[in-house]
Order: sequence, then structure tokens, then C-alpha cells
Amino acid sequence: MAANDMESAKSTYDGFIASLKWAVPLISVITLVVIVLIAD
Repeated sequence: MAANDMESAKSTYDGFIASLKWAVPLISVITLVVIVLIAD
């Protein structure tokens, strides 16, 4: 049963990291755009 839990946890972790790889740059770009719009 513990091995099954580890596989489930690894799957969840891998999905989280994959989402993070897209989310962090996207949030950075949105933040940069907002800063540029406010500065003008």
C-alpha cells in the first residue's frame, strides 16, 4: 500500500512541477506588463 501512495504522490508532484514551469514565467510576464502600463 505504501508503494501505491508513493506513486500517487509522485504523480501529483510531477503535475505540480509541470504547472509551476508554466505559471512562474507567465506571472512574471503579466507582472512586467502591468508595471510598464502603470509607469506610462
